[in-house]
Amino acid sequence: MDLQNAYKELGISDSIQRIGREVLSSLSERFQEIDERAEYGQLKVLQALKQNNVSEACLSGTTGYGYNDLGRDTLEKVYADVFHTEDALVRPQITCGTHALAIALSSMVRPGDEILSPVGAPYDTLLEVIGIRPSRGSLAEWGVTYAQADLKPDGSFDYDAIENRIGEHTKLVTIQRSRGYATRPSLSTEKIGALIRFLKGIKPGLICMVDNCYGEFTEITEPSDAGADLVVGSLIKNIGGGLAPVGGYIAGKKEYVEQCAFRLTSPGLGKEVGASLGLLPSFYQGLFFAPTVVANAVKSAVFAAGVFEKLGYPVFPKMTEPRYDIVQEIILGKPEKLIAFCRAIQASSPIDASFAPEPWPMPGYDCDVIMAAGTFTSGSSIELSADGPMREPYSVYFQGGLTFPHAKFAILSAAQATAGTGNMV
Repeated sequence: MDLQNAYKELGISDSIQRIGREVLSSLSERFQEIDERAEYGQLKVLQALKQNNVSEACLSGTTGYGYNDLGRDTLEKVYADVFHTEDALVRPQITCGTHALAIALSSMVRPGDEILSPVGAPYDTLLEVIGIRPSRGSLAEWGVTYAQADLKPDGSFDYDAIENRIGEHTKLVTIQRSRGYATRPSLSTEKIGALIRFLKGIKPGLICMVDNCYGEFTEITEPSDAGADLVVGSLIKNIGGGLAPVGGYIAGKKEYVEQCAFRLTSPGLGKEVGASLGLLPSFYQGLFFAPTVVANAVKSAVFAAGVFEKLGYPVFPKMTEPRYDIVQEIILGKPEKLIAFCRAIQASSPIDASFAPEPWPMPGYDCDVIMAAGTFTSGSSIELSADGPMREPYSVYFQGGLTFPHAKFAILSAAQATAGTGNMV
């Protein structure tokens, strides 16, 4: 078997292949750790499926109102057990991660309440949900205020600033686990737990919500194990395992999850309605696959960091640093490099490989964004994808990879493409 020629036929030069081999040869111990974490996650999911007596009947969907949906209700019990929470809401009617977060935020606060972010500005799409950037229907229009404490330059929490921002009307704290479009560390459950203990030590009644997008199964624990009242995420990211075609989840305290259900559907109806249609097999099987799929994505991010470090680019996190999400930031420095990287990822995809992504004014963002995602599920970021805002320092955010061999090829393709767009930064 001649892998070198196979890569060469697909346009990967000997020099780029050599960099890939050098990086990969240094990662055997790291990859073993990732596999062990995936094995633990697999056992956790299997235990949750078994103890809730998931049967073939749970795979049948409902239509219409969705009353007495055995599979849907059992799946939510499974999610609650995976996250070690009292309850969970897992629905295809939740359209994306931003929608899930918007539901949770609007369920927990009322006019006159304040939301605090102790980790700097939230992800771009939440700016309009909260009303930091004016938008129709925002929480700001309903009299909800917002406060923020930025991280220190080294990425650690500024506890003094956080304490000063907590006031009489502070009701909910939103903690974004992943980096978003920011050059800052993603957060471990240990750090999140320490932050939550600090917050509740100042004001015990605070509701602590964690945006868990991109973070599920990257550690053996979840933020709900560290004291989070609510954890929120998308099914077309980590926890859907690449099979869920739509949906989101909210897991946490029963009273809070019920409030979210009333916001999602209607007061008085809550969790009782919401047809699962024919989606339950993909939801169950996606969750079952998720720990190993996430492991592939983490391996891909580590490998990408190593390759682009060798090429001279700043990367966050570095190859040797711990991982608490699946996102790899690579600072490319020039708009043409960002475009070339994303086009290489698209050209390496199983779907729409002939398309060439262009920057465009994507809804929810304040500048043009370029996004490569030749995915089986549109926009699925647990599948191989890359995106970035067209603004300095022209960072690309690479994530996903259902299989490591596919991601490895795509990363080498992106390295080849960016090498052809001028000098390194």
